[in-house]
Amino acid sequence: MKAKYDFSHGKRGAVLPASGNKVRITIRLDRDIVDWFHSKVEKQRGGNYQSMLNDALRKHMEHQEQPLEEILRRVVREELQTSH
Repeated sequence: MKAKYDFSHGKRGAVLPASGNKVRITIRLDRDIVDWFHSKVEKQRGGNYQSMLNDALRKHMEHQEQPLEEILRRVVREELQTSH
């Protein structure tokens, strides 16, 4: 290791640019929501709570775009499966 390093030409920020369609944001969430996603990751013994949050938001968006008839059919199918 050197005794002294020259950072005069260094740049702030991530070393590698973010890949894909991901966007870095700052968001404030309720503690219980973040804790719930953290606990899910721990139960799975790995994973990423941010990816789980992203998946949950995506599923919510998809369900918002579904016609009511499709949602009702899905719910009825799920109920029939659990009742047997």
